[in-house]
This record gives sequence, structure tokens and C-alpha cells, in this order.
Amino acid sequence: MSDSWQPTIVAFACQWCTYAGADLAGTSRIPYPPSVRVIKVPCSARVDPSFVIRAFQRGADGVLVSGCHPGDCHYMEGNYLTRRRFSLAKPFMSYLGLEPGRVRVEWISAAEGQRFAEIVREMTGDIRALGPNRKMRERL
Repeated sequence: MSDSWQPTIVAFACQWCTYAGADLAGTSRIPYPPSVRVIKVPCSARVDPSFVIRAFQRGADGVLVSGCHPGDCHYMEGNYLTRRRFSLAKPFMSYLGLEPGRVRVEWISAAEGQRFAEIVREMTGDIRALGPNRKMRERL
């Protein structure tokens, strides 16, 4: 694997919190890897696990699903649904051949631009250690 390889991370970001946090990181000029692709969703609960699998099929090396902190969801209980859904979906994703570190669920508020950048940097390092996601593309 070449030293120049950068993992592609797809970040499904809640429009109320995480997307605003990512925007804050950008406007504050907090550095984070440019290989993250942010997709704005109304709520983290709108992210179906099939979207995550589809992202891997389309070439993502990692997926971040992120929303408001538990108890602060603009849709009352959306983040609780997300937590429950992905705790059940992770074993299925392992069955498909995905390493557990390729999918991550995090809670990031609109005021946490620094936290968004840190999570993306940390996730990029973890995925670089795992290598490119060739298995999932070949399998599906």
C-alpha cells in the first residue's frame, strides 16, 4: 500500500448538530483530512444501515454516522433509534466481511467543531491501519 493512499470516509451528518459542527470546523480552519465526504441528513435516525452498506459498495473505506447528543435530538428520540439500530446492524456488517472499525457512530453537537475534526482524524488513522476496503467491493 502506498504512503499517499488516503481512505475515503462517508459521514452521514445530522443537519442540526453534526453538520453544523463540521461547518464550524471548516470556518474555524481546524484541519482534518480532506478525504471525508459529508452527507447532510435531517436526523441520524434517517440513516438506514443499507445506506452504509451501499457506501461501502460504492468505494468508501469507512462510514461515520453522527447526530445530536442523546437527549438533545431535535426529533425527540432519533438518536436513541440510531444507537439501537446500529448496535443491531454491526454484527450483520461483520458477517458481510466489514471490520468493526470501518463503521462508527458518534454524537457531535453544533458547537463541537474541534471534536468533529478529531473524530475524523482518528477514524482516518484507524482505517489507514486496516487498509483499503477491497473485500466489500469484490464481495458485493
